[in-house]
Amino acid sequence: MMFSQPTPELPVPDVRVAQEYYRDTLGFEISWYNEDGKIGAVAHGDCAIFFREAPGEHPGQTFWVYCEDLEGTQAEFMRRGANITNRLELKPWGLWQFTVQDHCANTFYFFHDV
Repeated sequence: MMFSQPTPELPVPDVRVAQEYYRDTLGFEISWYNEDGKIGAVAHGDCAIFFREAPGEHPGQTFWVYCEDLEGTQAEFMRRGANITNRLELKPWGLWQFTVQDHCANTFYFFHDV
């Protein structure tokens, strides 16, 4: 038996707005949208995220995303206006990482092993 990485599904107030945010701010591509199910996806390389419309407040989720070019990625996110809550640094646990929070309070740790 073999598994690949899981694909998260995030609850959002508006799927289209979430897709546009991830495209415009984080460089993802909009993959698909289903009006009947109020569900859609974005992708960036092997990383995919599903969004499902869900009214009300939802606690933010946390994700760890491996990234080869952290300096370039952080610079691109800054250029696009992403909310970088912690800039790139070497952490005591042996990872280079920086942190981004999206428009729905989800936290993404972009990291690379030392």
